[in-house]
Amino acid sequence: MNTVAAVKFINSNRLYYFDLNNLTIEKKDKVIVETEKGLQFGEVYSILEIPDDKLVLPLKKVIRIATKEDIKQEKKNEEDDKKALNEAIKNAEKLNLKMNFISASFTFDRKELIFNFIADDRIDFRELAKKLASIYKTRIELRQIGIRDKAKEVGGLGPCGRFLCCSTFLTDFSSVSINMAKNQYIALNPTKINGVCGRLLCCFNYEDEQYTEMKKEYPPIGSYLTISGEKCKVVNHNLFKRTYTVEKSNKILEEIGLDESTK
Repeated sequence: MNTVAAVKFINSNRLYYFDLNNLTIEKKDKVIVETEKGLQFGEVYSILEIPDDKLVLPLKKVIRIATKEDIKQEKKNEEDDKKALNEAIKNAEKLNLKMNFISASFTFDRKELIFNFIADDRIDFRELAKKLASIYKTRIELRQIGIRDKAKEVGGLGPCGRFLCCSTFLTDFSSVSINMAKNQYIALNPTKINGVCGRLLCCFNYEDEQYTEMKKEYPPIGSYLTISGEKCKVVNHNLFKRTYTVEKSNKILEEIGLDESTK
């Protein structure tokens, strides 16, 4: 087992695990951590015990708990992020590049400036990268992200009326399939099953396993049963009432309690 710090970065809900480096660290501490892209400023989400086989070892380390100077530097970086975003938009327009910029962010040590954007097609942004590098004198990375990533960064309200899961608490995108909607008896209406990003709702993941487990007690839809000596077809389940509906040979529907015995 490894005791690790789960750290979140600005504008990201994903958790990254770091070696405590023999430091006394608590939840919500601001920390400076070592990453593949240099030093980064983050906040400790939690301290966890994680098995070795669940981690990619060796872990990068927490360098230090953030000082007042570190926090001041991070605030300056955030201000410069906004200016860099406007500069990228302006230069992309001059080069006639159809890019919709979402965010810009300096690494804490300012060794890299990262831009996220979406576009309908692949973009040749080499000239733009050169212009930005000449302005900021640092390494430039331009990332073309997906529509779900955009929703996560921008935020908004879901069809449930609450703030988007991806922009509040989800730490990663799980695979979502149309079979999950079918498994939960949800009408396959695009306006009902798609989120604001236009992709299938992430929340289909939340109860899918429970639906699958509950349905094990029921005869499959489309199967035939003999009830009171009559052959009937199963046409519907009601998991909450613990009933299922059968269609008799005379087309009459009958609701059967799950706990009722069949003959």
